[in-house]
Amino acid sequence: MTRPTLERPTSLGGCATLACLWEATASKPGNVHRGADFEDMTFVDFLASAAVIGPVIDRCHDLGLGGTVLEAVQATRQTVATNTNLGTLLLIAPLALSSGDLGAASEIIRDATEDDTGQIYQAIRTALPGGMGKVDEGDVSAEPVHSLLEAMQLAAERDLVARQYTNGFAEVADAVEHLQHHFEYNVPLNDAIVLTQLFLLSRHGDSLIARKLGVEASQDIANRASSVLAAYQQHREDYFRAVADFDFWLRADGHRRNPGTTADLLAAALFVLLVQDRLDWPVTFYGSPPSE
Repeated sequence: MTRPTLERPTSLGGCATLACLWEATASKPGNVHRGADFEDMTFVDFLASAAVIGPVIDRCHDLGLGGTVLEAVQATRQTVATNTNLGTLLLIAPLALSSGDLGAASEIIRDATEDDTGQIYQAIRTALPGGMGKVDEGDVSAEPVHSLLEAMQLAAERDLVARQYTNGFAEVADAVEHLQHHFEYNVPLNDAIVLTQLFLLSRHGDSLIARKLGVEASQDIANRASSVLAAYQQHREDYFRAVADFDFWLRADGHRRNPGTTADLLAAALFVLLVQDRLDWPVTFYGSPPSE
């Protein structure tokens, strides 16, 4: 029997919700997912967050960049008790306004108004993200004195989400390409997301971990992720054991080694794929990855 041809969610909000649901459900090492909660943050928190941001993203063209981020953060914090999605929203908001066009999203950031910048600062203060600390210039605890792009340039060296605002979403583009590579080999979405997480970690470490534990800790994680990826190319059973060992090690220090920034990049990449209708439907989420 011929399978029906299905289409992606038709609204920007639907794409944002689905991207966040997929990202949160995938069994990524060190992150919350369907089989693993943190003491202060659960899988259900991420499901609820994904649900409540959809209507806000649908109104992005009325709200503008700053208003979209702020209202989505406010909707999230009215629903869950902790920051689940600030980085994701900072990435998805300009991408929604540009319909997933990375170049156009960068132009939206360059053209951001003073109000946009103030609303984004307020959103960051509302979300209370971990590991922020204090900085001498451009600290979000004060009112902004720079343009949005200038503020993100100041943060780009220490935050990979901020860096996307300054480099044309380069790492999001890498994640999109890496996901699509695995789709071409019929790798189930869960496994493609995990492999792309490992790829990003091997290249960049994770800036949330770097802020909390230092650059050396982030580089250690990058080295370990590289080793896990090498196992994927050699023997699949060894790879799955390596993923489990990596996951155990990441969780062994509470969730201070939570690669949360990488999760934000993955959600943004999935959003781009959905908005640009670059997936084959129906999407297979679970299954055994084939030999490539």
